[in-house]
Amino acid sequence: MVYYAGVDLGATNVRAIVAEDDRTAMGISRNPTPRGPTGIDVTEGVLRTLREACGDAGIAPDEIVAAGIGSIGPFDLAEGAVIDPANLPDSIDRIPLTGPIGKLIDSDEVYLHNDTNAGVIGERFHADRNPDDMVYITVSSGIGAGVCCDGEIMDGWDGNAGEVGHCVVDPQGRMTCGCGRDGHWEAYCSGNSIPDYARLLAEDDQTITTQLPLEGPDFTAKDVFELAGDDELADYVIDQLAHWNAIGVTNVIQSFAPIVVSFGGAVALHNEELVVDPVRERVAEMVMTNVPEIRVTDLGDDVVLEGALASAMTEGTGDRRRLRR
Repeated sequence: MVYYAGVDLGATNVRAIVAEDDRTAMGISRNPTPRGPTGIDVTEGVLRTLREACGDAGIAPDEIVAAGIGSIGPFDLAEGAVIDPANLPDSIDRIPLTGPIGKLIDSDEVYLHNDTNAGVIGERFHADRNPDDMVYITVSSGIGAGVCCDGEIMDGWDGNAGEVGHCVVDPQGRMTCGCGRDGHWEAYCSGNSIPDYARLLAEDDQTITTQLPLEGPDFTAKDVFELAGDDELADYVIDQLAHWNAIGVTNVIQSFAPIVVSFGGAVALHNEELVVDPVRERVAEMVMTNVPEIRVTDLGDDVVLEGALASAMTEGTGDRRRLRR
């Protein structure tokens, strides 16, 4: 029997799955992501989680022939490590991954991807058509994309391709992104940015009535979506988000000509009618090329973990033709 492993390293949790070559899940484990004090502590947490998944499957780690990793970044892809992750404590400067995991499973077949590229690998692998050209876009606390173009997963030379959330959608740059630059897509439409954008729009037109707790310490994007249809400002914010999202998605389509654009991330998954449907409606009038299918992932919150596993099974590609026979 041949076994594969997938690992999802997020800022909050580490998950691991072990499966047979027919994709039957044999073992799963989940733990909180260690908060340091060093990157080695995070590495050890990843290894522990993978060992637990192997234990749940009833196999030894060295029975795994290949592993895929979907991880927060940024990366030093040559070293197979995460460097200076933004969502972990500052004391964590480097998290080695491919080397330690390869040593644990006694295999050189360890494939490291950022989380959105793991997402597009999972989407490609599970799609009926197994397309060679598709994009996975996550709209969550941030915005990013995984791109498969002409059958190639676009990692970039350092593993950090797909940062579409940091493309400029507003030349006026009224909103400042978390990265410190102005006008980025993520500065308007990410879950972390929506509350500040709502406050800006309220300041622009103080005649708009609202029940949104704009000055409350617990005001979140969720409040905006929950009041959709019942609150003038919430509806205005959602309409403006649709405008910026449509521009961002149009730029992605014009750049990569995907057959399918698949959405994931908490903001998109929990608010498909308010986030994804307006993009479908607007993009058709904005692109000069073929309009792709625009959908929401069927894999839900498991898209990165499933993509990491699919990467292990297909030599880092999601191409089902590369499954071991």
